[in-house]
Amino acid sequence: MTVAVSPEALPSLVLNADYRPLSYYPLSIWSWQDAIKAVFLDRVNIVAEYEHEVRSPSAAMRLPSVVSLKQYVKPALYPAFTRFNVFLRDRFECQYCGAADDLTFDHLVPRRFGGQTTWENIVTACSSCNLRKGGRMPQNTDMQPQQMPYQPTVHDLHHNGRSFPPNYLHESWMDYLYWDVELEP
Repeated sequence: MTVAVSPEALPSLVLNADYRPLSYYPLSIWSWQDAIKAVFLDRVNIVAEYEHEVRSPSAAMRLPSVVSLKQYVKPALYPAFTRFNVFLRDRFECQYCGAADDLTFDHLVPRRFGGQTTWENIVTACSSCNLRKGGRMPQNTDMQPQQMPYQPTVHDLHHNGRSFPPNYLHESWMDYLYWDVELEP
C-alpha cells in the first residue's frame, strides 16, 4: 500500500557551503518550491533527496531533502536582540524558579533605576516570579537569576537550539544537524 505524501510535508534542510545548517533554531528549512527554484537558479547543490517526485508535463524531479548553498554566507557573530532569542539564550526557563510556562522577561536592574532593555540586563522570568520581584533591585530581594544575563553569540544560540528540535526531522538531515555529537562505533 502506497501512502500519498503531500509535498508541503517535505521541506528541505538548507546548509551553508560548509555543510552546516544556516541556523538551528529556527532550523534553516525551505519549502519544496523554494528548494526547487534554487536548484534551477543554480544557487544550491542537492545533497539528499526524498523518494517523492514532482512532475511537469515534460519532466520529473525527486524533491530535495537537503541542499547546500553554492556561495558561503558568513554568519553573523551576534544574534538580534529579540524576546525569542532571550528565551533561547535562557533555554526557555525562568531564571528564578526554572518554570517553563507563562514566560516573559524581567529587567534585572529595573527601568526606574536606570536599567536598560539590553542583553546584559534582561532575563527570562515566569509571570509569577516577575510579579514577585517587581521593580526592586536584585540585592533587595531573595531572588537571584540562575544565570547572569549576557550577550550570546550565534554559536551560543545554535548550541541551545539543538536541545529543542523541531517537530519534523527527516532521517537524511541527521548527519548535518548535530556536529558535536559523538559518533556511535
